[in-house]
Amino acid sequence: MKRLSCIILCAVVTSIFLSCCNSDSKQTSERHYTLASLKGPSAIGMLPLIDSLDGTQAQTLSITISPEPLLVRKMMLDGSADFAVLPMTMAALLYNKGLDYQLIAVPIWGSFTLCSNDDNIKDWNDLKGRRVHLMAKGMTPDVLFRYLLKENGLTPYEDVELDYRFPNHIDLANAVLAGRTELAVLSEPYLSLAILKNNNIKRIFKLGDKWTEINHIPIAETALLCKKEILENDPEFVDNIIRLYSQSTEWVNNNNEEAAALAVKHDIIPDSIAAKNSIPHSNLKVKKSKDVKDIVKQYLNVFFEMDPQIIGDKMPDEEFYQ
Repeated sequence: MKRLSCIILCAVVTSIFLSCCNSDSKQTSERHYTLASLKGPSAIGMLPLIDSLDGTQAQTLSITISPEPLLVRKMMLDGSADFAVLPMTMAALLYNKGLDYQLIAVPIWGSFTLCSNDDNIKDWNDLKGRRVHLMAKGMTPDVLFRYLLKENGLTPYEDVELDYRFPNHIDLANAVLAGRTELAVLSEPYLSLAILKNNNIKRIFKLGDKWTEINHIPIAETALLCKKEILENDPEFVDNIIRLYSQSTEWVNNNNEEAAALAVKHDIIPDSIAAKNSIPHSNLKVKKSKDVKDIVKQYLNVFFEMDPQIIGDKMPDEEFYQ
């Protein structure tokens, strides 16, 4: 029955894109769209959508999967990405620098977790005098973790040493797996893969949960962006993208094992068990930007107050929110 539900969803996806190709809209029929996503929860949430396009001859949409946000940013800068999934802070930064992309949805609501191979780490006070490894300085997990340290009475770099020697998800995950770090902030599915291979690694707490305890709202971690011209000229296609991403994510949440098989098939993660284990920890849910605008504003304001340069020295104006 679950496999049948995926087949039905893929059939719906295909029919929608075929109808777009055959529509009377000259703009739609002549245009090929590219969606640039990240190799992680963002891609896992759209696995049925990715699978439905695999091997098809449809000229309406293609999806590219990149291992790091900087590669998605590059596609936005050169204009090759019509739609893009990347961290919310980077989305705001690029918008404030003049790129004509607008926020159309939020698909990920907290995928970062503090992990450790030390069973004595239970809460924030246990971090005092310890070293925590994070990805590149100034990126989302770094700023978010520093914010949470301060909110819990700890001074970054004084009470807790922050180490950035492993600059990306894969390098940091490999270091955690090899026991080269005692404490690290990792995202899914890399953390689930590390735990599967080394059962000494434990989840201490999810950063998104700690954010919610302080701010009483969920954490709007990731952005789905669209070129402004497409929103203006082909709004029906944009609505279809949001709807299909949402339906794909819902199917993934309800069919973890089948989704895990697709994650391996499409080279998102090499192990189906780790993929399956990561899904409940990834907080996948697609919400339209207009429905969560205030939540996004509050999230970005925290980063703006921590370091304005992270989002381009100002809060995005109302045009950012579609």
